[in-house]
Amino acid sequence: MAYFADLHIHSCLSPCGDDDMTPANIAGMAKIKGLDIIAVTDHNSARNLPAVQSCCSAYGLLLLPGMEITTKEEVHLLAYFETVEDALKFGEELKKHLPQKKNNPRFFGHQYVMNEEDEVLDEEDALLIGATDLPLKAAAELVLSFGGVPVPAHINRGSNGLLINLGLMPDAPFYTTVESSRHLPCEEGALRGRHVLHSSDAHYLGDIQEREHALQLREGTVKELLRWMRSIKSE
Repeated sequence: MAYFADLHIHSCLSPCGDDDMTPANIAGMAKIKGLDIIAVTDHNSARNLPAVQSCCSAYGLLLLPGMEITTKEEVHLLAYFETVEDALKFGEELKKHLPQKKNNPRFFGHQYVMNEEDEVLDEEDALLIGATDLPLKAAAELVLSFGGVPVPAHINRGSNGLLINLGLMPDAPFYTTVESSRHLPCEEGALRGRHVLHSSDAHYLGDIQEREHALQLREGTVKELLRWMRSIKSE
């Protein structure tokens, strides 16, 4: 069955995310755009996921709990988990690997933690925009140790894309799913044998994806979506 998804969205917890990217606004816009599944993947933190989960439930959307890790090489690696609780626990561990510096909102942007009513509960003071001290392989292994699925983000785009940054797809670990920017060329070998996601990387409400990218799943559950991501794509 086809499920329309956007699995790379930033909330106002990400310093580069617009302040209008609140949990309720994101879920509401995803509903307007006709999506079935979304993932909010803030930089190096999962603290807005509880509110996003509540808002998605209210709008009848499936939330895939996620995060976007910046590795030591400054490669962006998406991490997806079965539950919000798993993502939060992973986030606490990942925080130990962030730079020991505080965010400067005037320079990098605010990092708002909100509830489902879009009320500010806190402002994260860790420097979420910075790179962790984890190399790509170690970051992926840490995600796996928490039961998650590591997915290299926008591998063919920007200085944080794996192919642009490293110049090749590493042999290990073998990434069963990757994210590719559909409007840019991508090396065919990097996609062969892998599931490919096309998501928006939205930092503004208007950038959230339309009904453009459908996933063929047995059922609309997080468990099934993660099973699909972990599976080897048949040629």
